[in-house]
Amino acid sequence: MIAAIKYNSRNFKIDLSQPLDISIPLRDGSDNINAWYLDAPTITPHREGDFVGKVSEGAPVNFNDIWFNPHSHVTHTECLGHITEASHSVNQNLQQYFFLAEVITIAPEKRGDDFVISEKQLKYALGNKKREALIIRTIPNLKDKCSKQYSNTNPPYLLEEAAKYLAEKGIDHLLVDLPSVDKEKDNGALLAHNAFWDINGMPRKHATITEFIYVANGIEDGSYFLNLQVAPFENDASPSRPVLFEIMK
Repeated sequence: MIAAIKYNSRNFKIDLSQPLDISIPLRDGSDNINAWYLDAPTITPHREGDFVGKVSEGAPVNFNDIWFNPHSHVTHTECLGHITEASHSVNQNLQQYFFLAEVITIAPEKRGDDFVISEKQLKYALGNKKREALIIRTIPNLKDKCSKQYSNTNPPYLLEEAAKYLAEKGIDHLLVDLPSVDKEKDNGALLAHNAFWDINGMPRKHATITEFIYVANGIEDGSYFLNLQVAPFENDASPSRPVLFEIMK
């Protein structure tokens, strides 16, 4: 199905039958992605008395209990409520779901014991492009990103200057294939989160950060339309399913 879109006074065409899903699904067990020192998520039949919620064990329906943390176990989208004393819900703050986006590929730079994404790298990749959403794919880009155990591995992260640059450039929705935009152990500084949401200035309540995406190697760098949908949880973060659509020429 071809859809014609008028967006910011420009006309585009996208093929709705060719979605590019860049989310990582939640799975039961230890082969699920994981970060922040938590146990693996579980998806198990509900048990109550003699009842076991599984058709193969005699129940009329499958009826599973699911335990997980959105920040640790699944592609998730978060709002500034993730780091503020005041409560903010991503379900309330995200009111639009379709954005002109840019996919870029970055090789994090080694600085000391860390690998980081810098302002200079982002400026080079984006140039003069004006986008509402930015999808960052880091390399190496191996399939094990969909099951990697990140705790105590010091993954790459964005420098404060890089996050500030994106906010000033008008990027409202930042998506990364990392467990966080910040350093794993930073004594709670969360410099990139604070800079992107401008917590100490004019807080950007509408802006979101999506972590734990996976952008397959077959998806080329360039411009796309992004459909960013979150599960309707009244929470600072919610599982999400970002989907890209190629812009037809």
